[in-house]
Amino acid sequence: MNRVVATVLLFPRNVGVLLLRVYRAVISPLYGDVCRYYPSCSAYALTAVQEHGLVIGSGLAARRLARCHPWAAGGVDDVPLKRTRRYRVTSFGFVVAPSHGKG
Repeated sequence: MNRVVATVLLFPRNVGVLLLRVYRAVISPLYGDVCRYYPSCSAYALTAVQEHGLVIGSGLAARRLARCHPWAAGGVDDVPLKRTRRYRVTSFGFVVAPSHGKG
C-alpha cells in the first residue's frame, strides 16, 4: 500500500521530469551551448524537480532563469541538495520510491 501511495504522490514530479526531458531532447539543442551557468538552466531545472518536487523545484528553476541574463557573471550553480533523500532516481530520471526487497 505504501508503494502505491508513493507512486501517486510522485506522479506530478515525474510528469515534470518527462516534460523537461522532452525539452532537453528537442528544443534545447536548437539553442546550442549558450548558457552562462553550469549546469545549464534546463539541467538545473531537471535536477531541482527531481530533488525538491514539482512546486519547489519549479520555483528554484524560475529563480535561476531570472538570474540568467547577458550581464550575469555565470559560473557553477548547483541545486541545493536535501539532507536526506527519500526517493531514488532511475536511469531515465524518473523519481521512484526506494525498493526494500530482498536480494
